[in-house]
Amino acid sequence: MLRTTFLAALLAVAFTGTAFANSCPRHMKAIDEALAKNPQLTSAQLAEVKKLRTDGENLHKAGKHAESEAALMKAEGMLGIK
Repeated sequence: MLRTTFLAALLAVAFTGTAFANSCPRHMKAIDEALAKNPQLTSAQLAEVKKLRTDGENLHKAGKHAESEAALMKAEGMLGIK
């Protein structure tokens, strides 16, 4: 019973990691497209969005997909992306 529960948990984590990994590039693309349209942000906001975008990409490359998605979603929120 314990072995089955552990295996189920392990598989759930594995599939969740894959889902995060696949969504990071979509978020980055959406941010890049929004930035290309010269959004109405202050220079400080624009710098923060760009930092979050870079941090998200670096975290994605490091395999930290949950953290990457959090950073990218924060940037999207600042850009008004839903």
